Amino acid sequence: MTVPARPRKLAKVPFVELADGRLQGVVSSGSDIERVYVSSVAAGTYAFACSTNNNRPCGGARGMFCNHIRALINEAVLQYGAERVARYLRVELADGEPSGQTITHAMDTTRPAQGDTKAAAPVFSRFLRHLAYLELAPTTAPLSEMQWFPPTRAVA
Repeated sequence: MTVPARPRKLAKVPFVELADGRLQGVVSSGSDIERVYVSSVAAGTYAFACSTNNNRPCGGARGMFCNHIRALINEAVLQYGAERVARYLRVELADGEPSGQTITHAMDTTRPAQGDTKAAAPVFSRFLRHLAYLELAPTTAPLSEMQWFPPTRAVA
């Protein structure tokens, strides 16, 4: 696990990850407390997608990054640091201190295409999986599903 670059509030963007060749995550709706959006930006091409958790298209993602994607980029910078986000997305930045705004601007100027939303279901599923851990009682004992490597001792 990577230590966050800076603490961040989880109300607006509760889940953000650099995975599967994309910056992707879950962003809360600004108008409906029960709605969330699954947003993503592909590394290299910057193809973007944004849809609700019910796979309805985002009204703001028509030919350009919507506010959900902009919020996702900014939160990724808080979570991972601007340099790591820019490097992962393969964004060429001018000299100076990178930020969420400069990364977004650099991608915007390439006029990225709107991508498909097929990654939304697995991203949302991982988000729900992470939420399930919040329901567990605090413990220092290992969780069996978090043990990815077999034990060092042979079991007879």
